Amino acid sequence: MPNKFLTILFTSLTLTCMDQDLSAQVLTLNDAVEKALTNYGTIKAKNNYLNASRATVLQSKKEYLPNLNFSAQQDYGTVNGQNGPLYGMGLSVASSGLPLPNQNWNSAFGALYLTNVNWDFFAFGRAKERIHVSEAIVKRDESDLAQEQFQHSIRVASAYLNLIVAQRLTRSWENNLERAVAIKNVVITRAKNGLIAGVDSSLANAEVSNAKISITQAKDLEQEQANNLARLMGVTEQNFVLDTMFVTKMPAEVEDSVYRTENHPLLQFYSNRIAVSNQQAKYFHTLGMPVFSLFGVFQGRGAGFSSNYAVDQSAFSQSYFEGIKPVRANYLLGIGATWNVTNIFRTRQQVLSQNFVSNALQEEYNVIDQQIKNQLILSETKIKNAVANFREAPVQVKSAADAYLQKSVLYKNGLSNIVDLTQSLYILNRAETNRDVAFTNLWQALLLKAAASGDFGVFR
Repeated sequence: MPNKFLTILFTSLTLTCMDQDLSAQVLTLNDAVEKALTNYGTIKAKNNYLNASRATVLQSKKEYLPNLNFSAQQDYGTVNGQNGPLYGMGLSVASSGLPLPNQNWNSAFGALYLTNVNWDFFAFGRAKERIHVSEAIVKRDESDLAQEQFQHSIRVASAYLNLIVAQRLTRSWENNLERAVAIKNVVITRAKNGLIAGVDSSLANAEVSNAKISITQAKDLEQEQANNLARLMGVTEQNFVLDTMFVTKMPAEVEDSVYRTENHPLLQFYSNRIAVSNQQAKYFHTLGMPVFSLFGVFQGRGAGFSSNYAVDQSAFSQSYFEGIKPVRANYLLGIGATWNVTNIFRTRQQVLSQNFVSNALQEEYNVIDQQIKNQLILSETKIKNAVANFREAPVQVKSAADAYLQKSVLYKNGLSNIVDLTQSLYILNRAETNRDVAFTNLWQALLLKAAASGDFGVFR
């Protein structure tokens, strides 16, 4: 007796744990959306683009800092000089020595140590406009990420609802198979007893076979929808247990809710694209302005050639340390301005080109805005129709179920034929599938309205 009690207790605990595990595995709509926003590759990519834009802002701010260069060089060579004009192309040496009457190959070490500071302190707002462009790009990429997250949430929610209706259709066809099998058993029993014609059993078998084929087709559709949801979530698991409770009830105040499109994430993205283009036009305008600079140089120099080398060509030392030791120093401070006047003509066309880009982006914004408003109008119509079907579907199911029950009772008592019973079975199955579709279509219509208005809050 105690062993039996322990067995019952162990079985109860096991079933309880299994129920808890199953309930813990239920995938809600919010969980599916959150997992998709975390895993989906496109969203990860846009996150990286945003981080890159933020880094560019910091880079733009640091570009206003002055240039500070340190330079040191140590050389070995001759110092023959020659009178004559030259243009520094960067490919000649800078040997400094008096022009002697004859070539010689006296060589010694030399060194140059240089510190240079250069700061473009005023350029008519060029640095500030560059920072503004970078900040506008950050806002654009932030809105790009937000609109991608929003649109992906809509896609995941749609796939979730499609999978729910596919699973419910599979369940309806399984119920239809159970009823068809029950009818088949009654028909076979009555045919064996000679109460009805044998052809009725053939019709019953055909109905069972049709129900099995329909279940296979429904499962195939269900697998396709599960695969689509898994792809959007960025996972490989496809045996989803979904939360189907919320689709069986009507959303609160679905017909009275008012949505606006001004803050739609997609429109915000297109608006920020225009802002970036306008900011770039302002920056291009500054490229034609002069640049005012402060600069300073401190230089130390060493040489193995003595100061009287010009009159005594033996006055030099080939000692390395004597050559690299700085013996002369110079400094220089100054302010300067550079202005490539012809840049005015170049930047004028560049600004004009960017303005055309802004106009093109504005037209694209107008197209998207018009599409969203039309989609919002369409969603209102779809919601009204879906609400009507949502309210009518239970009436159809109840009537079809009553008719099927009546026909089955009549058939069992020999007061009806197999054709009428099969027809009532078909009508009941159609009513159940219409109910499943009507329930989900209401939420799909609401999802369409959320997508048009840019507000996903009703599904949170």
